Amino acid sequence: QLVESGGGLVQSGGSLRLSCAASGITLDRPAIGWFRQAPGKEREAVACINPRGSVTNYINSVKGRFTISRDNAKRMAYLQMNSLKPEDTAIYFCALDWRPPPEFCRLTMGRYDNWGQGAQVTVSS
Repeated sequence: QLVESGGGLVQSGGSLRLSCAASGITLDRPAIGWFRQAPGKEREAVACINPRGSVTNYINSVKGRFTISRDNAKRMAYLQMNSLKPEDTAIYFCALDWRPPPEFCRLTMGRYDNWGQGAQVTVSS
């Protein structure tokens, strides 16, 4: 089970740090992905990180602003979001890819399971 936390309301240009806590799951095998779904839009991938935490992958719109990280010993993953924009407003989800490619991760939603319930992020202009 995955549980997201750390969402909230922030002004444009502000920062938030999302956390993803795993219970009953060890995190040394899967890649971890963060996804988001804005009102009226389809869910999209945001970022992923390989099992060892050595490789990350981001969609273009968040590159340079968001940072994904993980702590396998603590069974935690994080998404640090800086320079937030109103278009980042969405529900953010974390999920696991149990068959990641070697030393890489893919931003393909269909690869991911164990979805959390999501955390609301609202960025005001």
